[in-house]
Amino acid sequence: MVVLIILLANFLVIFILALAVAGTYNNFQNHIIRINEAEANIDTTLRNRFDLLNKSIDIIKANTKIKDEIFLGIIELRSQKLSNFELDRELYEGIKEFNKYKEEYPDLKNSEEFTKIDLALAESETDIVAYRKYYNDIITDYNRLVKKIPSNIIALFFKFKAKPYFDGKDMEDDDTNDFKL
Repeated sequence: MVVLIILLANFLVIFILALAVAGTYNNFQNHIIRINEAEANIDTTLRNRFDLLNKSIDIIKANTKIKDEIFLGIIELRSQKLSNFELDRELYEGIKEFNKYKEEYPDLKNSEEFTKIDLALAESETDIVAYRKYYNDIITDYNRLVKKIPSNIIALFFKFKAKPYFDGKDMEDDDTNDFKL
């Protein structure tokens, strides 16, 4: 009888531990799904910005006397594989150049297509700020799981690593590796 009670107690302890591990693992998976969703939203917005800047090239050339190539950085991006962090930085440069043309050539504002692109770029800035915040909030929760006891034990076992924040560091500097971990 005592052996049966000991076996039952051991089984109960193992069952409770298995439930705790499964619950923590599922919590990690929920965070990973949300992180992927946030990354997809950021990616879609960045791709939209890229497309808008590409469309603006012909509009700017058609409404100005510029004969040289413009947005060379954006054109070069077409053949590169970049992370969202890197793409955001490169597109920031393109948007600065877009705004430079908007200021230097006031007649561009008379173009309906240019105005639509300008408004869409402004809207994409609002979207990207919201998606960054959502992403960073999820990353904060995820990184807490990775670093705090007892979930850090599960993180070590399943090789879950802390992820960097998408914090929009100073885009004016040359430091491209400035996203926090």
